[in-house]
Amino acid sequence: MRKNFLVTGSVFILIGVILGALGAHALKEALTPEQLASFETGVRYQIYHGFALLIMSLIDQATATHKKTVYYLFTVGTIFFSLSIYLLSLQEILGITLKFLGPITPIGGLLLIIGWAVNVYNFLKLKR
Repeated sequence: MRKNFLVTGSVFILIGVILGALGAHALKEALTPEQLASFETGVRYQIYHGFALLIMSLIDQATATHKKTVYYLFTVGTIFFSLSIYLLSLQEILGITLKFLGPITPIGGLLLIIGWAVNVYNFLKLKR
């Protein structure tokens, strides 16, 4: 499981840095300020949760069930949240309507919130 955390976290950060650079340079003139701000939000949350996955790989006090639950919540939550924001921000450039993705963003956000709540609950149960 540790390898999954390390690889997924690193891939999230790698792609986040690439997309952040893309947003700061290539997309700066192509997107409205609101679209660019949304795109940057997706990048930030992807990188935050990439680091969260890397940190979770180092926490030996967490049970296997706790880690597995958080891994899937953070991974699916980040993909739903950030990917839907990227696509919604880029839909004009792509020339397609992707408004149906609108409800996916809050579902991803909710999964991330649940992942953090699972962490809080399980860390409060630790003996020391």
